[in-house]
Amino acid sequence: VQLVESGGGSVQAGGSLSIFCAASGYTDKTLCMGWFRQAPGKEREGVAAIDSDGSTSYADSVKGRFTISPDKSLQMDNLKPSDTAMYYCAAAAGREIPAAQILSAKAYDAWGQGTQVTVS
Repeated sequence: VQLVESGGGSVQAGGSLSIFCAASGYTDKTLCMGWFRQAPGKEREGVAAIDSDGSTSYADSVKGRFTISPDKSLQMDNLKPSDTAMYYCAAAAGREIPAAQILSAKAYDAWGQGTQVTVS
């Protein structure tokens, strides 16, 4: 699976931004997708994920503000400076990820190159 993110940029606090993930190179209909972020000096954290049935999961820090869609895009509203990070999409093809692990980076085996989101 090849992943390419797009749509990052700079926005003021309280603003909105959408980021996108183009996925290719897979044929299995079972595809779990996740969005992760990593700020300088911090560990990579899962923020949102969607499984092949369309069920979504969110980190507590973004619930009510971020929305992951079936097209794998991530809509981010009411952005805060603490949301500033490099955002990565990730995929696991051909298998389901247990709900308890779906926001864990270790559960995914394909990663994009990242797109920067800066909130000031």
